[in-house]
Formats: sequence, structure tokens, C-alpha cells
Amino acid sequence: MVDLEKVPEFYRGYIKAAGNGDLVPLLLKSGDDFITFCRSLTEQQGLYKYEPDKWSIKDIILHLIDSERVFAYRALRFARNDKTELSGFDQNIYVPEAKADDRTIYNMLTEFTNVRAATVDMFSSFNEGMRERTGVASGVEMSVEMLGYIISGHLIHHMNVIQERYTK
Repeated sequence: MVDLEKVPEFYRGYIKAAGNGDLVPLLLKSGDDFITFCRSLTEQQGLYKYEPDKWSIKDIILHLIDSERVFAYRALRFARNDKTELSGFDQNIYVPEAKADDRTIYNMLTEFTNVRAATVDMFSSFNEGMRERTGVASGVEMSVEMLGYIISGHLIHHMNVIQERYTK
């Protein structure tokens, strides 16, 4: 588990949402739970926004795919001892450009499944020393291990948001 004292404030909620336990099983479980949840959604529900300026459920699904790729890329760079500072990414630019509402939930879940499998394989390949390595992204220092928990917790956070605000 990651020491919350070393986690930048912005990411602490994601780490807490991921829970305690070994990282790879947490990644597997959160991914499986998300796929199961999303399979229950209709295409019409996928287009729903609880307020006009909010993302649709499909937007959130594709945001999760994009974010996982970005966080996994950061983890790979840091695990390989690349000390280049990495810039942030603006989710508010990515989301409208992704055109999620033009895709099916099934199609996005297939992509998510593939991305999550690659993430699990990558983190499974890291030894303890690699997981402890750190780097700077978005102006904050983070470890490889921390990024894995952020990936899992970010997904859980957004799944909770969908359940609380979109599917009541």
C-alpha cells in the first residue's frame, strides 16, 4: 500500500478508493466490477448527462480509458528510470475530442478490457525496485506503485459518481 503522506493531495481520494491490498488484484477487481456495471447500461443511458454542462456516461467511460493510458505511460517511464519530467493532460480538452457519444458502450468496454489487461500485465512485470521508483508528472512527484493505485481508485471514483448522479 502507498503511504498517503507521500501522495499529493489531489490524488489521495483515488488512493483511498482503491483500498488496501496488493495492487494487481485490486486492478483486476476494479476492472471486472466496472465492466459488469457498464454491461447493465443501455445505449440511451450512456448518453445521459445529469446537467447540460456535465459529461455523459459514455464520456466518462472514454475518459477512464484515456486516463488509464496516460497514468500507465507515466508508470512505465518512471519504472524504466526515466527522469524526464512529464507534463499533465487536460481532460477537458480530451473528452470532447474523443467523441464518445458516437461509439457504443460495447465497443468502449472492449477497448477498456484491452487497456486494463495491458495495465495489469505491465504492473505484474514490475519488481519491487521498479514500483518504488519515482518521477515527476503534472508538477508532482509520484511513484510507480502510486500510479497503479491511482488507476484503480480513479476508476472506482468515477463508477461511484455514475451510480450516485447518473443512474438513480
